[in-house]
Amino acid sequence: MKQLTCLFLFAGLAFGQVAEKANEGYKTKEGRESVAKNLDNPDRDQRQRPREIVDAMGLKPGDAVADVGTGTGFMLPYLSHVVGDRGQVFGEDIQNDFLDKARTKAQLQRLSNVKFILGTDRDPKLPADTLEGVLVLDVYHHFDYPEAMLGHIRDSLLSDGKLVIVEYFKRRGAMGGTDRALEHIRLDQDDLIKEVEENGFRLIFKHDVVPASQYIAIFGKK
Repeated sequence: MKQLTCLFLFAGLAFGQVAEKANEGYKTKEGRESVAKNLDNPDRDQRQRPREIVDAMGLKPGDAVADVGTGTGFMLPYLSHVVGDRGQVFGEDIQNDFLDKARTKAQLQRLSNVKFILGTDRDPKLPADTLEGVLVLDVYHHFDYPEAMLGHIRDSLLSDGKLVIVEYFKRRGAMGGTDRALEHIRLDQDDLIKEVEENGFRLIFKHDVVPASQYIAIFGKK
């Protein structure tokens, strides 16, 4: 009985939520409204260099791509433009109020190649064996169940599809002139790459997007 109890305790530790601190602001509608204002900040285009991110993804017209954790849809216009009318963009989030804002953005900008998916904290509900690319922008540190999420993302990618993660460094000053990144970000670059590689991927490329703040890591399927 003692051995069985220990097994259950270990399972709880292995599969429990790991991003509680990062997700505190998302637990209430008021908190998500505050987050949404930051996601739609007019300076985000210059600060996060979305065109450089899309260029690094290597997408082409006709491709299918997913934006996991799309939030208010910041990246949707850029992804929509690069894959074109023959392509498909899936905007996924686990919060309906975020998806409502992203839908409004897509309608106002006439992004006819965008579909929306309500995922869960374990499964983004992406179509299997369909995607040339999956983008995870400022979202990996919000994954409560990274192993489950990575498994489903891997299943959604074609054999030569790519997982593209843009993430903050877990270092002082990476999220502004504060220590917020030390609390908010779960893994620094090397440990994130190791975790992703342990779940069916291989690193293809990594590069700083914003020096001392953010990096991009691109993975293929093993």
